[in-house]
Amino acid sequence: MKFVAALAALLVAGSAVVSGQTMPTPYNCATGPTQIQITNFTLAPYPMCIGQNVCATGTGTLSTPVVQGASLSIIGKYLNRVVYTDSHNLCDLMAAQGHPCPIPTTMTSITSCVLVKTTAPANIPVVLTVSATNGDGNLLFCQGANGVIAKNCPP
Repeated sequence: MKFVAALAALLVAGSAVVSGQTMPTPYNCATGPTQIQITNFTLAPYPMCIGQNVCATGTGTLSTPVVQGASLSIIGKYLNRVVYTDSHNLCDLMAAQGHPCPIPTTMTSITSCVLVKTTAPANIPVVLTVSATNGDGNLLFCQGANGVIAKNCPP
């Protein structure tokens, strides 16, 4: 689902080629049922630029509305050690993109942008996990990607 894109924005996705590099292929890292079935995801720019926005476009099917209290978690690991964390109120992210909660199940695609924090490690391939929990406490999605890169880019 498009809102997923925002979340996944920090996650790697798709097989698009940007800046001459191919983004790692995302995978479902959920260990149980999810409320969103992601079918396509793209991220730009890739590699991501530290201290700048990264925009994601996601497509998928939402089985239940996204409601207030939804949250997004982003974790990057290198050699199994956490090297990056970020969290967001998912409804605030989506409202900033013109899609306030509740987000209806009829939404199928969206583009959303988030800032890559300056604490992101540069030029280190991390295992990135992006997950979202709905306001009802159920898992919306979990997407992972191996070898995600962030770089210091010119302003």
